Order: sequence, then C-alpha cells, then structure tokens
Amino acid sequence: MAKKIRIGELLVQNEIISCAQLEHALRVQRTRGRRLGRTLIDLGYVEEDELLSFLAQQLDITFVDLRLPTLSREAVLKLPETHARRFRAIVVEDTGKDYLVGMIDPMDIFAIDELTRILGKPIRQAVVRESDLLSTIDRVYRRTEEITHLAEELHEDLVGDDPALDDLAIAEDAPDAPVMRLIRSLFEDAARLHASDIHIEPDEDVLRIRQRIDGVLNEQVMKESRIASALVLRLKLMAGLDISEKRLPQDGSFNIEAQGMNLDVRLSTMPVQNGESVVLRLLDQSGESLHLDQLGMPPRILARVRRLIHMPHGLVLVTGPTGSGKTTTLYGALRELNTHEKKIITVEDPIEYRLPRINQVQVHPQIDLTFARVLRSALRQDPDILMIGEMRDQETAEIGLRAAITGHLVLSTLHTNDAITSGSRLVDMGAEGYLAAAALRAIVAQRLVRRICDSCQEPHATDARERVWLTTLGGPEFAALEFFHGCGCTHCNGTGYRGRIGVYELLELDEGMAEALRQNDQSEYARVAARQPGFQTLTHCALGYAVQGITSLTEVFRVAEELTDTPDDVALAASSEPGPQAVTPASG
Repeated sequence: MAKKIRIGELLVQNEIISCAQLEHALRVQRTRGRRLGRTLIDLGYVEEDELLSFLAQQLDITFVDLRLPTLSREAVLKLPETHARRFRAIVVEDTGKDYLVGMIDPMDIFAIDELTRILGKPIRQAVVRESDLLSTIDRVYRRTEEITHLAEELHEDLVGDDPALDDLAIAEDAPDAPVMRLIRSLFEDAARLHASDIHIEPDEDVLRIRQRIDGVLNEQVMKESRIASALVLRLKLMAGLDISEKRLPQDGSFNIEAQGMNLDVRLSTMPVQNGESVVLRLLDQSGESLHLDQLGMPPRILARVRRLIHMPHGLVLVTGPTGSGKTTTLYGALRELNTHEKKIITVEDPIEYRLPRINQVQVHPQIDLTFARVLRSALRQDPDILMIGEMRDQETAEIGLRAAITGHLVLSTLHTNDAITSGSRLVDMGAEGYLAAAALRAIVAQRLVRRICDSCQEPHATDARERVWLTTLGGPEFAALEFFHGCGCTHCNGTGYRGRIGVYELLELDEGMAEALRQNDQSEYARVAARQPGFQTLTHCALGYAVQGITSLTEVFRVAEELTDTPDDVALAASSEPGPQAVTPASG
C-alpha cells in the first residue's frame, strides 16, 4: 500500500525546491488542475528524472525506464488498454506471484485497488515517466487483434451473399457497421504508428494489409479475403469514385480524423488479378509543415540553403527519387519565405499541405490544366516566388527557367539520383543549355534514412566487409570509427529504428559548371561539379550521421547502393574530401 506523503513538503525539506516555488506551483496547480509533480516539472523548478528518483526513494519503490528494451509486450497486454489509459499505468513485469506496474502517480490509492482487482493479483508500484508511458501504450496496444476480429465479423456478414455484396457495402452508412469499424481501426492503427501509407492488396486466398512505417512496409495477413470487395467499395464511396468501374485505375481523396489527427487521405485504386489494389497516402493536416531547421539538415548546408532561397531570382532544384522528402523540403522553404511582402504561387499535383497566404494551384491534366498552362497564367499574376511541384517535361522546364531569369525565384523538384546529374537532366529534357546555365543557381539532392531507436541503441561491431568498404571510402581512419545500431524493442516494434532524417548534398553552380552546361558538355560539367570545394556526397552525409549515432551503417550502405556507388566510385569521390573530418559532427 502506498505511503501517504506530501511530496511538495518533502521537496522543500530536502532543498530541491524553495518554499516560494512550492507556493507558486500550488497556485498554478489550482488553475490548471494538473498534478503537483507535473506542474513543478512544467515550471522548470525540478527535472523530471530528479523528481521521479526522489519519489521512488521516498516510497521505497522502483523507478523504471520504459525506453529500455527489456519491456515484455506479453506482460503489458495483461492490462486492457482502456484501463491502462484511464489509470496511466502499464504492466512492466509478471513474476507469477504478482505484477510490477509502472504508474504516473504511484500514490493513487484508488488506482492501485482497481488495478489489483482487474489484474487478479497483487501489484507492486513502480514510477515511470509520463511521456514514456503514453508513447509505450500507443505502440504496444496496436489494433491488429481488433482489425482481425472486425474482418471476421464482416466476413460472416458476407458469407453466402455474393449477389448483394455491392448493396451491402453501399448501405452500411452506420458508423457501427462492421466495414466502417474496420476502416476506422485501420486508420487509428496507422495514425498511432505514424504510417505514411496503407496498402490493401487482395490475394487469391488472403487479404494483405500493409503499412509503410519509416519507409518500410509492415504486413498483416487476413484469411478473410472475401471482405476486400466491401472494403474497397466503401473506400471508393468515401473518395467519391465510381463504384461500378473496376477495370480502370481511379484516384480520389477524403478527410478522416484518427488519433486526434486530421488526415487528408489520397486514394489510388488499380485493377489486379484478384480484385482491386488500394493505396492510401496519409497526410496529417492537423500540424504545420516543418520548418527548414527541423528537417535535420547539417548546419553548414542549412545556412547555404537559407541564403539561396532568399535570392531575388534564379532556380533552386530539390532532387531525389519518390519518397525522399523533396516536397517536405520545399514546404519548409515556403514557410520561411511566406511573408506579407511576397506573392507566392505554387503549382502542385497534388497539393499536400494547405498554407495560408500562398496561392496553391492543383493541376488537372484531364481538363488540360497542366503544369505548363498554369505556369503561363501564374506569370501574369505578378508573383515574386514560384514553386513548381515537379519539372516533368520540356515545356514546363523551359517556362520555369525563363521565369528564373526574368526576376522570379523558382523552386522545383526533379527525379534524379544526385545533385551532379540534375543539371544534365534539364538539358536532356530538351531545355537549352544557355538557359539552364543562366537560370540554375543550386541543386539540393536528398534521401531519407531511418533513425536508430533511442530506446535500444547499442554499439555496432563492424565486420570485415564493412571495414573494407569504409577503408575504401576514406582510409583506415574511417574503418576505426565507432558506429551504433538498434537491437529492437517495444518502442520501435522490434525494428531497431524509429523515425527518419534527411541526408543531403548541395551543389552551387560556379562559372566552370555554367560554361559546361552552356556548351552542353555533360562530362566536363560532371567533372567540374565533383571537384567543387566543400562538396560532400550523400554517402558522406549519411556516414556523418552514422558516426554521430543517428543512423546505422546499414542505412549508409542502402544510400550508397541507391546511388550505384561502387567502391572505386566512392574512392574517387572521397579523394576530393578532406578526410575523416568530413563526416564528424563538427563538419555539420
């Protein structure tokens, strides 16, 4: 049973806080209605870990760090999610005789009694960080079991009723209908895990639901394959698509709320062998787009990018494959440029985030509202800054280049592997070399790599192959560097990774590169670009993150492989680098 103590008075007695601070915290607590401990932390009078350690000492209980990888998912699930959230508690360990339960408030007598009754065994309290507890609850209590149960329920409704399948899916408008509850659970689960996409793929005997988390697909297989048609029909209705058309691909969108987030869902259907495959792209509209300094750009590159986007005219390209974060970078730049003094027009397909004060135009090729057509009209709207979602063809590229040399700052994206090949790509698209040389100011190439999970990070012992590759990249000093990896825990669903960060390379055009573009001499352009002072490749940037413990060597190798860097290519790129300091945190 918890001891009845007055935590505020004990903190004063032990000179952790002053009497004045306690009195102020009590006044604030009365207005905010929060616990005293949380109030003291929010006011900055005491550090959270210091307070929790002190509380554990006074109560003679354990302080448990939920970020450690020893937490058992089976133990956590002993307590139903509703009770875990209600009492702010989590089962840390099942000893057989009792449960060790982590609590935000281990002095809550009512919660202790209720938890003992619900679990059916005695409990021992432990104190845990509130933020860790809430994030652990979100990650452990997934909706997989609920999704499976709802799929079974929907399957039972459909058995023996094939002729009325379409009518059943259309008629189920009630929020408690099985198909609607299944869809809601799918979005809730995806939102909890910060998935960027949901894939619904019918197979011959099963239905596959896959979520893309940190760029990697995670799969749930359900044997109720017959529910796919009802699921797809309901999603089509939500997106306003033609439910009778199953032979052609369709695209649509709708909004839905999940986990307190307002999700803008982009839906794409495609006819496949066993029905229709659906991909749902999830865009969180409830939060603001990221600022440039939140993207993870190394400080040296960030400072140069900021200087470039504040130029009065010229073209700045952001390049990389699909899913590399190009649009996020452009929105970060637009947020910084978005002032009442600037007229900004964007031409996008699709518009991913709504930005105030900016005139955003969605292209519609079906009605001939193309990038090129919108751009011609946009230039008559007296813009200071133009953002072109993507330079896809010669006409769009030439209009953008001409706008950049006639007093407009133009931001756009291009699908190329790296910064060096992007200038040549413009010429390959049909743009005149002299035009590209006059307009192009800089190219930012980027990729996304996965962050190592903070909760299960540990040193990584390099093997012989990795040491050979590192030596080839930069010499014996690189092979001697220390690296890390994630061993897998409940916080990262056993993957060892949680979240992503951008990897960047920046190339600013100089006189030699501009002359090579003007002469359409692509080999000379690539040679001059590769030897630009201070130029750092994507591989070296990723390696810098690995040295800092942000990402793993596995992710560095993935970036290098995408760039088709052979060891000889990497060695050539490394020969222009100043050595190991190019990948140290200080180089930023």
